[in-house]
Amino acid sequence: MVNNLVHLYRQFGVTCRSIMAGLQEAKKLAAYKAVDDHVQDNLIVGVGSGSTAVLAVERMMERVRNEHLNIKCIPTSFQARQLIIQSQLPLTNLEINPEIDVTIDGADEVDENLTCIKGGGACFLQEKIVAYNSKKLVIIADYTKDSVKLGQQWKKGIPLEVDPMAYYTVKTKIEKTMGGEAELRIGKMKAGPVITDGGNFILDWKDFNPESNWEEVNMELLKIPGLFETGLFVDMAVVAYFGMSDGTVKVRTPKNAKDSCDC
Repeated sequence: MVNNLVHLYRQFGVTCRSIMAGLQEAKKLAAYKAVDDHVQDNLIVGVGSGSTAVLAVERMMERVRNEHLNIKCIPTSFQARQLIIQSQLPLTNLEINPEIDVTIDGADEVDENLTCIKGGGACFLQEKIVAYNSKKLVIIADYTKDSVKLGQQWKKGIPLEVDPMAYYTVKTKIEKTMGGEAELRIGKMKAGPVITDGGNFILDWKDFNPESNWEEVNMELLKIPGLFETGLFVDMAVVAYFGMSDGTVKVRTPKNAKDSCDC
């Protein structure tokens, strides 16, 4: 009996490691293709946050070294800034370069119109500032982030960055007027709430209506005093790259786009 349990446990461990390795490879495929398609000489590049963005920086570093590309990078978080510095890529900021040619960033979920949920890593306010000031936002992800409707894959909610003083009033207002449940995000390795790079709290809004008009929802949320920004990226991404389990990369433009992306 014990030997059987040990065998099953080991088998489960091997399967989990295999799945994780597969997802990592899928992320790498998407990141590398997006960088190859969109990063060219003499561009200002916004660098996203999270595990997939790390792979995009890896590819940029390779191309700078091998092809002598002249690029400058603007980070979307403390993590991204450190990554750029450690990779010895040229670092700049929005004061020096207020117009960005392209931003490459990950997402927690992407629907058929390329509306994204971002903020699982708590950096979405700065990510949205950089994306807004970019000519193109290019999303990179593995196949598990590809959905028809938001909420289909991502079950952790839509992140909302809020003033610490107002978190409870914002939470109450959302639940009363828009439904669902807005939970204060608690740190895993610390006692108390997660603190963003801007010193704010995060509410994760769960059980939302997947059939919502996300542009209207985003506007209604931003009317609430104390709510600084949402993890909804609506009409911002021009193309998404999904690394697939079969080793291919699926490239998608918004379903409702009038013109196709030059990607």
